[in-house]
Amino acid sequence: MGRRDRLYCTPNCAKRAWEIRRKTGTEPPQRWQHPALGSDNPALQAAAACAQQLGEAHGWSPTTMLPVLDGLTTLLYDRAPGEPVPLSEVRERTSQHGRSLRVAEVLAEVELLDDDTTPAIRSWVERRSAELPTGFAPDVRAWMLLLLDGDARTRARSASTIYAYFGSVRPLLENWAATRGHLREITALDVVAVLDPLRGWPRSNAVTALRSLFRFATRHGIIFANPTARLADAGGERSLMPMSDAEILAVEQCVVTPAQRLVVALAAVHAARPATIRHLTIDHVDMPNRRITLEGIVQPLGGLTYRALRSWTEHRRDTWPHTPNRHLVISRGTSPGVGPIGHTYLTNRLLPAGVNIDRIRKDRVLHEALTVGADPLHLALVFNLAHTTAGRYAHFAQTLLDDQLERVDAPVTATPRYPHPNPIQSQTPTREKP
Repeated sequence: MGRRDRLYCTPNCAKRAWEIRRKTGTEPPQRWQHPALGSDNPALQAAAACAQQLGEAHGWSPTTMLPVLDGLTTLLYDRAPGEPVPLSEVRERTSQHGRSLRVAEVLAEVELLDDDTTPAIRSWVERRSAELPTGFAPDVRAWMLLLLDGDARTRARSASTIYAYFGSVRPLLENWAATRGHLREITALDVVAVLDPLRGWPRSNAVTALRSLFRFATRHGIIFANPTARLADAGGERSLMPMSDAEILAVEQCVVTPAQRLVVALAAVHAARPATIRHLTIDHVDMPNRRITLEGIVQPLGGLTYRALRSWTEHRRDTWPHTPNRHLVISRGTSPGVGPIGHTYLTNRLLPAGVNIDRIRKDRVLHEALTVGADPLHLALVFNLAHTTAGRYAHFAQTLLDDQLERVDAPVTATPRYPHPNPIQSQTPTREKP
């Protein structure tokens, strides 16, 4: 039969059907519902209802909701009630990456998800340690796993710390592999030789990583003597030097978006750490009373931080009006959920290359130390620093003040690093009040 005699739907079909129902008094048909919502399997029905609630709360579109319900049907239709679903099966049977994430989120909400996968950092450790020379690979692998898991004497480190340590140590180990076959053959002269060409942050990071590696090897009897026991590193003190005018100008020129201005204001005024900024929530900010709580310490908001907060909250409300995320700084990826932004969002995406949040924070603490007369107790109370860290800042600030006094016979006062009043109250009369 040909196709010329067939009738096809047009955009007016729905309107025409509505007119016919009105004339004939016919009830409209029931709205289509996904079969998973009315399934006989209680686990599938509960998971589908949970997915519908999450979709309404997080603003999932129909093109997102339908694949999620299909994926739940595939995974739970022939499964016994209460039997968990392995995460590896979710990733295998739901091909699209976005779909598997949403399906796993729903299964975790109804407590039916079993995470049987190997964390990415562990796979990375196994893969990268296997690429090292044979004599160094087992010990370096054990060292990185100890950093990852920790023990009674060592706290667990983050994945970013392990990446940085391995990136600093690997070229040194490959250099030693030409003449050495094991860590116990490394001497203090070998360490000095490979560190001699390095300068600045690469040298400081390499020294820190080598100290950690050889402390681990000494503690576990892998080596007899620690070749880094008397290794000195001046890079840590150099990192405390005040920011130059060129660095400050680069920050002022590169920071243009509301999120960038807020992050820089928190670091430059309150010396907030990147992790503190990432986990800051709306509940920590009291705009009417101009207060902000950072790491449990309530601080007043100055003019710069207050304006940056107002600009960012307006942008946040206009861009993501229905987000359930309570974190202050969110992104397009975290707006549908409730988790904080990642570390790479601050370091690689939020701020341009060359603008270092930790550098700005250290400059703020050093400026406070120069202003109040290098008082470690004041620094520890204002910025919630450890006593050793506050003492290091105070000692370095006193060294700068002494050097300045030797050059000129005049009292030294710190000049503001940024063109705004400092909101943190201090006892010195040289500081402006907000």
